[in-house]
Amino acid sequence: MPSFVNPDEIRARFSRAMSDMYKQEVPLYGALLELVGEVNQSVMAQQPDIARALQWTGEIQRLDMERHGAIRVGTAAELATIARLFAVMGMEPVGYYDLTPAGVPVHSTAFRAVHEQSLQTSPFRVFTSLLRLELIDNAPLRELAETLLAQRQIFTARALQLIDRHEREGGLNESDAQDFVTQALETFRWHRDATVSSEQYQQLHDQHRLIADVVAFKGPHINHLTPRTLDIDAVQAAMPAKGITPKAVIEGPPTRKHPILLRQTSFKALQEQVAFTDQQASHGSHTARFGEIEQRGAALTPKGRALYDRLLNTSRDALAGFPSESNAAEYLRQLGDHFAEFPDDLGQMRQQDLAYFRYFATEKGLAARDQADRPTSLQGLIDAGHVHFEPLVYEDFLPVSAAGIFQSNLGDDAQSHYAGGSTQDAFHRALGRSVLDELALYADTQQRSLSDCAARLGLAVLA
Repeated sequence: MPSFVNPDEIRARFSRAMSDMYKQEVPLYGALLELVGEVNQSVMAQQPDIARALQWTGEIQRLDMERHGAIRVGTAAELATIARLFAVMGMEPVGYYDLTPAGVPVHSTAFRAVHEQSLQTSPFRVFTSLLRLELIDNAPLRELAETLLAQRQIFTARALQLIDRHEREGGLNESDAQDFVTQALETFRWHRDATVSSEQYQQLHDQHRLIADVVAFKGPHINHLTPRTLDIDAVQAAMPAKGITPKAVIEGPPTRKHPILLRQTSFKALQEQVAFTDQQASHGSHTARFGEIEQRGAALTPKGRALYDRLLNTSRDALAGFPSESNAAEYLRQLGDHFAEFPDDLGQMRQQDLAYFRYFATEKGLAARDQADRPTSLQGLIDAGHVHFEPLVYEDFLPVSAAGIFQSNLGDDAQSHYAGGSTQDAFHRALGRSVLDELALYADTQQRSLSDCAARLGLAVLA
């Protein structure tokens, strides 16, 4: 029987290698990691309740290594192959995000682990976008983009061999796993040499900066790696002292005692030297890669998500414009006013079925499992201190927030429309499979924790 390296371990190794590479390519990323580390330590020292919650869920072990990356591919073939590459690392496509209503010509998914135990080993995830070439309204330019993308190969020959071997044999041995990490990393590496002339680049850029970023280079360079902070407001406030200028508005919900979903901020994309095909040296420039920070909160149920979406849309409609530096204070006020409707209490969020939770049998509950008069209902066990609950962390993304980050760093804030048609079937055809439903994954995790509690407490069922 061959000895294969666990995909979770391959993912953890790749995540570390990606972080090391990006730190060399974008030194400000290293400064960002230091800042996030300082803030997280401060939060846990000053707010022991947060530290205890992280201990209950096990997230304290994964916090320092938590990252998400983002890439943009140009063709269906590239997307399908990147899915195969991520599968070697135990990462599946979760969720569908259509960013075109916000003026960004891509649709996306997030590749990540799907089981809570795998996420504890490595929560590395990659937000992966596919360029929608059909949205280029200039026919000759669209044909140029199609030709350029058809000519490139973004995977090394060895990486493709190892993906084939993984699929054929069911895994990779130690030597192949190490080789895979090295080879796969090349797909995400920055290449200063463009594949277009300066004039072609400008044409692509004028159509949309993101189109130029996808089409004009040898591969889908990682354009950010995002560490997780426990207090994004503190990071936002501290960034200027580190020589980092943050975007004006933190994307997502407002500040809360009990965070929900995802909050994100970033610093402006770097202007980097590139060499176009009609130039002898790096005389051109390109703006794409940036730094991002995230704070993750509770995963919301369909009911909670509907409430969140309504409150966010109401806040943005009241602003009557795209959130920016000029109206940041007013936007934060609108958010705060409207989100007062969303309970900021874990018990209320649970009782109103607004969020998903993990349940844990307590020492008190285990000690009482043979007592005839103990409670047997979930609420009764919680009230008696026999069961403890913590919100399930949101592992995914928000299309409005993703578009806001994109727009901020692409220098185009003219768009303010946040609803539109979906092209999910076309994305599935390109991917070669359907994306997973993130809400079903959270419901499964919650149910597994209830079943585990029931078993540990000697109960047939717990609901």
